[in-house]
Amino acid sequence: MGLVQTIIVVFGVIAIAYAAAHFKLLDERVGDGLSDFVFMIAAPLLLFRTMVTADFHGTAPWSLWIAYFIGVIIAWAASDIAIKLFFGRDNRAGVVAGVSGAFSNLVFLGMPLMLGVFGQEGFAILSLIVAIHMPIMMAASISLLHEFAMRRDGVFKGESHWAAVVTSFFKSLLHNPFVLGILAGWIWRLAGIQMPEVADSLIQTLGSVAGPVALFAMGMGLKKFGVSGNIAAALTMSAIKLFLMPAVVLGAAWFIGLPPFTAKIAVAAAALPAGVNSYLIATRFGTGQALASNSMVMATALSALTLAFWISVVTRIFG
Repeated sequence: MGLVQTIIVVFGVIAIAYAAAHFKLLDERVGDGLSDFVFMIAAPLLLFRTMVTADFHGTAPWSLWIAYFIGVIIAWAASDIAIKLFFGRDNRAGVVAGVSGAFSNLVFLGMPLMLGVFGQEGFAILSLIVAIHMPIMMAASISLLHEFAMRRDGVFKGESHWAAVVTSFFKSLLHNPFVLGILAGWIWRLAGIQMPEVADSLIQTLGSVAGPVALFAMGMGLKKFGVSGNIAAALTMSAIKLFLMPAVVLGAAWFIGLPPFTAKIAVAAAALPAGVNSYLIATRFGTGQALASNSMVMATALSALTLAFWISVVTRIFG
């Protein structure tokens, strides 16, 4: 299946799910249940199996991570500056804007897209980004910048000591199913244990549905969040996420000299819209919920076109 057909299928599933929620063919609790299934079971098993079985073709993860997170840092900084300079928002809103402009939806949209466009090899490279993406982004947004922003805005309500903040972060991290799936997969791989055929078939069966179920859950979730106000700010964050971040990662990948296939995955991952994490962080901050919700919904809709653009660009550049 070609690029255009894959984009149509991926966003077609999202649109059908959105319509099912909009016309109340399915209760919104169905979407919540599907999200829980993907988050707790299907995606962790898929990540576990990928860590165990994938051939990473000698990919140097440090070069990949450097190229990708250069884009994250610049997109985050641009979003933070834009929301405070042009829209007069506070430091907490700056963190929410940073997450909206730099936190790619690598799981619910990224996994099925990479599998559809680049196959299992592309998903294996994406998994290397996923392995450190969530821990780093959550640490930056909740543990570190959360403390900084709330202190600067004079509304600090969190832990009084950094040690307590760090301890709380690592406890939550070790309860994250994605992190546990990745860690378990690497441990199994390094131990050199042969996966029993029955266990492999069971894991593959559950993990194989992660992509379509994630897309359907995402579509229903977009209806629940909706768009209300802050349109200009949300469009600005969407533009940074969909254009600035992949452009920076493309430049970094070319400068560092990433292998062509790895570079394509890095840019495509950077071109993904923000996911629900931006809204969850905004809710914790008690500010910027509309900004995060609007950015997520609008960027996801626009990404049907921008993803096709960036994948076409990197295919022309890197082959």
